[in-house]
Amino acid sequence: MRSSAGKLLSHPLRRNRGKPVAGGHGFWIPATWSSSKMLISTVPSDEKPDQNSIDAGSSMRKPISLWPGMYHSPVTNALWEARRNMFESPTGDDDSLSKLTAKSPSRSRTSILYKFSSDFVLREQYRNPWNEIRTGKLVEDLDALAGTISFKHCGGDSSARSMILVTASVDRIIMKRPIRVDVDLSIVGAVTWVGRSSMEMQLQVLQSQGINANSAESVSLEANFTFVARDAQTGKSTPINQVVPETEHEKFLWKEAEERNKLRKQKRAQGKEEHEKLKDLERLNELLAEGRVFLDMPALADRNSILIKDTYHENSLICQPQQRNIHGRIFGGFLMRKAFELAFSNAYTFAGVSPRFLEVDRVDFIKPVDVGNFLRFKSRVLYTEANSSAEPLINIEVVAHVTSPELRSSEVSNRFYFTFSVRPEAMKDGLKIRNVVPATEEEARTVIERMDAERPISSP
Repeated sequence: MRSSAGKLLSHPLRRNRGKPVAGGHGFWIPATWSSSKMLISTVPSDEKPDQNSIDAGSSMRKPISLWPGMYHSPVTNALWEARRNMFESPTGDDDSLSKLTAKSPSRSRTSILYKFSSDFVLREQYRNPWNEIRTGKLVEDLDALAGTISFKHCGGDSSARSMILVTASVDRIIMKRPIRVDVDLSIVGAVTWVGRSSMEMQLQVLQSQGINANSAESVSLEANFTFVARDAQTGKSTPINQVVPETEHEKFLWKEAEERNKLRKQKRAQGKEEHEKLKDLERLNELLAEGRVFLDMPALADRNSILIKDTYHENSLICQPQQRNIHGRIFGGFLMRKAFELAFSNAYTFAGVSPRFLEVDRVDFIKPVDVGNFLRFKSRVLYTEANSSAEPLINIEVVAHVTSPELRSSEVSNRFYFTFSVRPEAMKDGLKIRNVVPATEEEARTVIERMDAERPISSP
């Protein structure tokens, strides 16, 4: 690796072998760390892990809290170790390393095993106050795993080039069934689709639902991450290895991803047309009608409704060096975890009972967040769907603002949209979810946009 990429990736490793060094999306940890609780496999799932398997069950027992980007999770430690091993074991000569090649999804497939049933210390890291899984922490691990998968797909034959891999967006994260914190689970993912400089990965959280359960029944959560490659010198997009699906299932996933990208472009085009023609004016006035009653005749307002502005929650933080990568940027997984925890708290105080997470809508990373930035997360309940007494829906928006007090500026870095429900037993006990109404045109337009985003686009 003698090209300019060596400055970013290979050189620090060769100068600081065995030391915590950042590279690409993640950071590296010493090769000597091992235990026997959680396994990371960077080989195809139908093969047995060999020396590439990494054990991270006891990594949280090491004094790593001061290492950049490594205090979040024992999983990230193992993933960064996997990347270090990939980096120190390149294949091919110097000429072949600089060429783009086509790879099968199995080449990037990576899995993580959480042995919750036997590792009490690990289980404690992921347990919330209700003895359930900390979904925000799991989402953070998903981003870390996606980073390793993208690195593996672009690594080896192309890692000699100067490249930065970053999270561009997250398609819906859907919770298919509750995840237990006392039963072993695994996360499996691979690259499923590649454009010119972007790649999509599907990640699944698998947890056995019983002895006779099939593989489809074991899928508890599913997510699609999109990463983009940027030239480290210019910041412009740079081409990456293509992916060649081999099995029928891989071809199906590739076709799904291709269709998603087409529909996303179509959705943006339709949204612009509808906005220009003001077709939603009638819906806008309908939504604002009840809000005007709250503002002008509060004594007569519906007691089962509440204004959006009265559901606000927010928190602030200074982005610390421990959350950074080598480029001084904050990991997307960290931002998603903080946003989820605020949304969960908002849903908790709104419903009055512990909420049940259902899904995250598409997340776009609009502006990078740097170390030292003053970050503000603002959350509000946008609307509820309480027509079904069995499973009412609570839709929550979280907006992250990068604020610079010295410059007197504030910019949006991310928008997150979460959907929660409550447990059926709470509804049986007489719990009622209040309706949420907008009081301003901006709020009403946001609600309409979100409702439309939840609906699938019809084919032309």
